[in-house]
Amino acid sequence: MTAPVEADAEAVTEADDDIGEAEDAVDAAEDDAGPGTPGKRKRWSAVRDPMVLGLIVVVALSALFGWIGFQSYQSRQAQNENDQFVQAARQAALNLTTIDWRHADDDVKRIMDSAAGEFHDDFAQRSSPFVEVVKQAQSVSVGTVTEAALESYSATEAQALVAVSVKVSSATGSEPVPRAWRMRISVQKVDDQMKVSRVEFVP
Repeated sequence: MTAPVEADAEAVTEADDDIGEAEDAVDAAEDDAGPGTPGKRKRWSAVRDPMVLGLIVVVALSALFGWIGFQSYQSRQAQNENDQFVQAARQAALNLTTIDWRHADDDVKRIMDSAAGEFHDDFAQRSSPFVEVVKQAQSVSVGTVTEAALESYSATEAQALVAVSVKVSSATGSEPVPRAWRMRISVQKVDDQMKVSRVEFVP
């Protein structure tokens, strides 16, 4: 009975050796094969996954910074346009309240040059009688803007409230007394220029 047992043991040992050799051969074949094989694919995936993740992070950050930059640019553009509207309204208030009888025609022309629409047409009709009254009275008015802010605005027009302190002197020689005026001034963008389209005096 001993001989058959020893033969079986030898057969088992030889089978184990054969399995080990086969596994070694598979490993060697995977090492020598291209990236398409399972062994290479596992090692390539281990390297590729961090690279892909890094690329995704870079793209996402680039998109985020680009969006933030665009929002910042739009904000600066909007602020710049708002400042232009306010500046136009301030200048209009100064033009309307700073009139010297000695060069009243030039002062009125300056007002007309910055006007458009309803205000332009209305002031054009009244400008001549206005100049005559100023010259006869020999009046000098000097306006100072004390406060100005936008009330409403869009891409092409805006309304601003402007507070002005005005001193008026005349040929009588009386001491000028400051007067406080408030105006609602509408400003339109016409051919990339700011023009005053309406002026209202408000309480």
